[in-house]
Amino acid sequence: MMPRTLCFTTRVRSRPSKHSFQAHFLDHIEDGPDDPILGLVSTFNECKSDKKVNLIVGAYRDAEGKPWVLPSVREAEERMASAPGANKEYSAIDGDPEFVSKALAFAYGAESEALASGRVAGVQTLSGTGACRIGGEFYARFAGAGTPVYLSDPTWGNHVGIMKAAGLEVRRYRYFDGESKGLDFAGMCEDLEAAPEGSVVLLHACAHNPTGVDPTPEQWAKVADLCARRGLHVFFDSAYQGFASGDADADGSAFRSFVARAGDFPSMCLAQSFAKNFGLYGERVGTFSVVCGDSGQAAKVLSQLKLIIRPMYSSPPIHGA
Repeated sequence: MMPRTLCFTTRVRSRPSKHSFQAHFLDHIEDGPDDPILGLVSTFNECKSDKKVNLIVGAYRDAEGKPWVLPSVREAEERMASAPGANKEYSAIDGDPEFVSKALAFAYGAESEALASGRVAGVQTLSGTGACRIGGEFYARFAGAGTPVYLSDPTWGNHVGIMKAAGLEVRRYRYFDGESKGLDFAGMCEDLEAAPEGSVVLLHACAHNPTGVDPTPEQWAKVADLCARRGLHVFFDSAYQGFASGDADADGSAFRSFVARAGDFPSMCLAQSFAKNFGLYGERVGTFSVVCGDSGQAAKVLSQLKLIIRPMYSSPPIHGA
């Protein structure tokens, strides 16, 4: 008897390539909306009119509308380029210590007791955006995710996105009075009075963006009293020191008046940028600092700020600082 021959048929199933998986995944990605500010820059650049004027981003321009670099910045760059021993090594996580020291003296004042006593924890940041984000992360981590942060209405457009991304709950307080074209101080105080204890209040140090309207010294004192009485964390954002009055010390007076009584608040911090007042837009140079009770507390806060920075961008750039 002849042996039976078995015949097996194997069905080979084709497997999608990784590219087809990728295409399937990316098919679900939708267009994101343009940034309301920087998106207009692209539209401006694409415009062919010879009569166009760029009023979108606050930046130094010459008579022809071309970017203009401050002579002092040019000279500083030349000195940096020719400095003996200049190199491209990584900066520390908290940045260039000499830069941080001088930047904080600019904001807090050369005679600041808080700086002299070593009770300010400060780090170099990626301009004001990076400083605000580090501040948001700091409060989300130590005041708690979902902590309310009160922003003026209106405010700089990026404040909302930064604080939401950091995990804080964005709320608003009234600020601009459209009829008087001035400050709605009564509405501001009413909204902050209603803020829960432990909320964060973000204040513009001077030259409020986008209104240009600032409280008077007397009004600032009342805001400080309110924040102290209600137990609110005070978060200053300073992007225009020197622009509001032409005097950097005068423009820093509101912030410094709060620093003088920082112990009255649960905490007080500062986001500082040099994009506008020094024209260092592309260098992304700024600082974030926290006023502490003593130098030991400042050392602990600094260690935590570095833990926030390290997985975010590791260390700041050296150029610009």
